[in-house]
Amino acid sequence: MTVTKLLRPALAATLLASLTACGASSVPDVSASTTAGSRAAETRRSADAEPVSATMPDVIGGNAGRAYEQMSSEMDMIFKDASGQGRPVDDPVAWKICSSQPDPYQRITDFPVVFHVVKVPENCEDTTPK
Repeated sequence: MTVTKLLRPALAATLLASLTACGASSVPDVSASTTAGSRAAETRRSADAEPVSATMPDVIGGNAGRAYEQMSSEMDMIFKDASGQGRPVDDPVAWKICSSQPDPYQRITDFPVVFHVVKVPENCEDTTPK
């Protein structure tokens, strides 16, 4: 009985090893390589996919800060001084929108979206044509 008790762990290990070996195969698992290949193809497809486009809302005459709040999570945008003075637009809330690229209701297919703005008390009509 002592010998049987000593051999049980060795027998269990041998049995376990043989069961594991039966489940393994020297032939590559086609489904595993196909799945990995599909994932790689999906990644390439995603990188080559058409950019998602949206329609430019009509924000002309509106507050630049409000437009930024409404649209910033959806798109990359910049604000440019439409007066021709080249002033930095540090606080969009103090500016209003005179024009946009693309124009209102046009598809947005390129980024960043550009807003030409003037300070709130100024008139868009006084801006230098671009």
